[in-house]
Amino acid sequence: MPTAQPSRAERRRATEARILAGARELFAEKGFDRTTIRAVASTAGVDPALVMQYFGSKRDLFTRAVQVRPAAPAATGAEGLADQLLATLGPKLGALPEGTLAMMRSMLTDPGAADEVRARLSQQAEAVVAAMPPAQDAELRAMLALTTLLGVTIGHQLLGLPALRDAPTDRIAALLRPGISALTEGKAENEVAG
Repeated sequence: MPTAQPSRAERRRATEARILAGARELFAEKGFDRTTIRAVASTAGVDPALVMQYFGSKRDLFTRAVQVRPAAPAATGAEGLADQLLATLGPKLGALPEGTLAMMRSMLTDPGAADEVRARLSQQAEAVVAAMPPAQDAELRAMLALTTLLGVTIGHQLLGLPALRDAPTDRIAALLRPGISALTEGKAENEVAG
């Protein structure tokens, strides 16, 4: 019995998936500026014109390639919120998805990537604020907690700082816990300092 050939739509989806996989890999490795459509096409085993036909532009390809949306923290109470935020360090210090690495690598050199990171952090901050007890400067506190974790991730993943690369994730989390807890529990400044 002859084997069924994939439909045109299935072949198109498979080609699109190969292009996106190649784009994620290259954007993660080289960032937005240093990745070319030709290189993406070569990695995917297609003609550069086909990449443009499927995605329209390098910017549109990048946007599609990095569309991994991080989950927002669930409302678990202030104490649980700090633990939940710190629990994200495991995946962040492990093998990040290539789309996330691409975004991180590109956010300082490409305005579009910076806008996307800004929007994602704002969404995450809204979710953190919603899970926090009422506090003065709640949005600032949430953003400080999130950008602290982002900074640790950048130091570990992109810069390869030995102190961060060599430390176990649970040790990093333990050292960060008092600061993240103080931010998310809404303690007054004099309580934290005293």
